[in-house]
Amino acid sequence: MAEGVAGDGELRVLVAGLPAAKQQPNLLFGAVRYLGGPVTEGYPAFREWASAHWAEVSATMLARRTQTNEAGRCATLLPLLAALPGPLALIEVGASAGLCLYPDRYRYRYLDAAAGEAGAVTAGPAGGVVGGVVAEFGAGASPVTLDCAVSGPVPLPAALRERLPEVVWRAGIDLNPLDVRAEDDMRWLEALVWPEQTHRLDRLRGAVRIARAEPPELVRGDLNAAVRKLVALVPAGATPVVFHSAVLAYLSPEAREEFAVTMRGLPGHWISNEAVAVLPAVERRLPRPAPAGTGLFALALDERPVAFTGPHGQSLDWFGEPGA
Repeated sequence: MAEGVAGDGELRVLVAGLPAAKQQPNLLFGAVRYLGGPVTEGYPAFREWASAHWAEVSATMLARRTQTNEAGRCATLLPLLAALPGPLALIEVGASAGLCLYPDRYRYRYLDAAAGEAGAVTAGPAGGVVGGVVAEFGAGASPVTLDCAVSGPVPLPAALRERLPEVVWRAGIDLNPLDVRAEDDMRWLEALVWPEQTHRLDRLRGAVRIARAEPPELVRGDLNAAVRKLVALVPAGATPVVFHSAVLAYLSPEAREEFAVTMRGLPGHWISNEAVAVLPAVERRLPRPAPAGTGLFALALDERPVAFTGPHGQSLDWFGEPGA
C-alpha cells in the first residue's frame, strides 16, 4: 500500500499538501480506515476512495496523531522493571491512552527465539509468535497475554512467577491524551492497528478493558515541563520510573537532547525503548550494531543499552551476562 502511494503522482501531490509532520503512512492509512474506507481490498480501491474523500481524510490527518498504543512493549520492559527497587511509580512519556502503564496487569509468555530459528517458534496466522515457551508470568485471569521471543541472557527471575513488580502509582504525558472510556478515541486506536494483525487488535481491546477498570492519570503538555511535575508528585517510598517507547523519533534532535538533559537531572530511573539512532548517547554504547533492515529498537536503562527489541514488543535480544 505504501509503495502504491509512493508511485502515485496524484495522491503524492495531495499528501504533499499536508504539513511535513503529517505526511506519515500510518496516519494516512489509519485515517482512511477510521473513516470507513477500504484498506484491505488492494491499492486501486484504496486510491479511488482516498482521492474521492480527500477533504475528510486530510481533515482527520490534521486533527489526529499517530498514537499507536502497543501493550506488547510491556514484555520488553518487564525484565528491567523487575530489577528496580520497588514499589514503583510509573510515568510514561507519550502515553497515548496509557495502556503501557499496566505491566502488572498482563500475563507474559517468553519464547525461545533460537528454537524459532529451527522452526519451533514461528509467526502465527495473524502475525503473532507461537511455540517454544521459556517462562510464563502474570495473572492467569488477565485478558491479555503478551508473547515475546527472547535471546541472550534475559533476566527472568523465578520470583516473577510469584509476583510481578508492584506498581503503586501511574501517570502519563501526551500532547493529545486519549481516554479509554471514550469510544471514539478507542476507535482511532483500533484504526492504527495494521488490518492483518488481528492478534494486536485483540490485545488492544483486552488492554482497554483492563485500563477502564482503573483509568490512568494522563496530563496534556510539553514533555520536559510535565515530566518534572509528575516526578515531583511521586509518593514517598516509591521509585520513580520514567519510560517511553517509539516516542522521541517524533521530536527534533534538539528536543530529544533537551529531554535527555531533563532526565539526567531527575531522581529515579529512565527506561528508553526507541529506534537505534534516536538517542545518540545510547547508540554510542551499543555493544554491537543492530542487524540491518530489522527496524529493531534499543532498550536502555539510564542511557545504558541492555537489549534490542522488536518495535511492538515481539522480541527481546539481551546483551551481556545474565543480570547485566
